[in-house]
Parts: sequence; C-alpha cells; structure tokens
Amino acid sequence: MPDGNKPRTIDHATRDLRDRILSGALPSGMHLSETAAAEMLGMSRTPTREAMALLVEEGLLERSASGRCTVRALTRADVADAIELRGVLEGMALRLAAERGPEPDALAEAEACVEAIEEVITPGAQALDFERYATLNARFHAALARLPGSPLMERELLRAHRQPLASPSAFLGSQAGQLAFRRSLIIAQSQHRAMLAAVTAREGSRAEALGREHARLARQNFEDALSLDTGAEGHGIPGLALVCAEN
Repeated sequence: MPDGNKPRTIDHATRDLRDRILSGALPSGMHLSETAAAEMLGMSRTPTREAMALLVEEGLLERSASGRCTVRALTRADVADAIELRGVLEGMALRLAAERGPEPDALAEAEACVEAIEEVITPGAQALDFERYATLNARFHAALARLPGSPLMERELLRAHRQPLASPSAFLGSQAGQLAFRRSLIIAQSQHRAMLAAVTAREGSRAEALGREHARLARQNFEDALSLDTGAEGHGIPGLALVCAEN
C-alpha cells in the first residue's frame, strides 16, 4: 500500500514546490535544504528529495557539488533558448507526422481544440475567457506532441514544455486586456490551422517551419511581458519573477 501512494505524494510535493517557486514565494537565489523543504511541505524527506530532484531536471532548482539546492535565477537568454528549443522539437514532431501520416486520435483532438479555440477568440465575444483559452491551447500542443505516434518525441516535447517559461501558454495572461494581445491570439490560431493543414497535406518542410514560427510568437510575447513594469509579481505570469537583469 505505501508503494502505491508514493508516486502521488511525490507528485503533490513537486507541484507544491513548483508553484511556490513560480509564484515567487521561494525567490531566486534562495537556498533550500531537503529538511527545510520537507518541513515547509509537511512531508517526509523521501518524497521531498525526489520532488527536488525533478525540479532540478526542470531547471527551477540548481544543485551544487555539495548537494545543496538553490532556486534558480533565469536570464532572458535562458528563456529565449527554452522557447526556441520547444519550437525546434515541435517543428520536428510536425514534420515527422506529415511524413509518416498523423496519429488519427491526436489529429482529431488537435482539430477539435482548434474549433473550440475559434469560439473563444471570436471577435464578437464580450470578454476573453482566458482560462478556457489556456486550457484549450495546452490541449492542442499536447495533441501535437502525439501526432507523430512516437512516445520518445512526445516525452521530449512535453519535457520541453515544462522548462521555465517555455510552455505554450506561459505568457497568455500578461496582456489579456490589450488589443495587441488579442491580435496575437488570432495570429496563433491561424498558425494552428496552418500547421494541421500542412500535416494533413503531407508537407513536412512547411509543417516544420510553421512549428518553429509559432514558437517565435511566444518569444515575442515574452519580450512584451518584460517590457511591462512587472514588479516582483510579474503581472501574475508564473516564473517571470525568476528572470533577472543581465550584466
């Protein structure tokens, strides 16, 4: 029985620590020992240790040679590289799906998400349902990761999604009230449709290029978010408070 409960405990510890780091409750540069983290979470050291190891892999914590963990500070280049990496992997997944033929269930899910997103961003809507859009956008990108029918590609692409500030929806809330932001959603939606069209038409090179171009839109949203006077809270963007000024 304890073994059956262990993964869930580790998952809970990981999510709790991740949320505290991304919210800024655990600021960049803060030293975090296993003992202190376990006490903070109200858990034993074993699941806490494993949760911290996962967050080291995700890039939110850094472990020194002595084994001590520190909340990581990110540079603009770190975030830009993570977004670029996601674009490269997503483009590759789309190219493979076009060349091999897309996995039917994943394609159906992606197409359903696109149609649902269209209803959310329709010009006649009074206010953008941000939570609905973010959920659908995440589902769409998860479906793209499954399109080639490759567990390896899906795993690595979803790992890239978990890098700090590299997820497809990382910056969606930063400018939700701005006209320019709404326009970016319309552009993103047109790219969603174009990517799926290229895959179904078996146009591998075009599908790959569109995937990489789509990530560049996230890069622009990142730059726009940094140009705002975010303060310590980062305008509610999880993880933005970790980005430090570069020398």
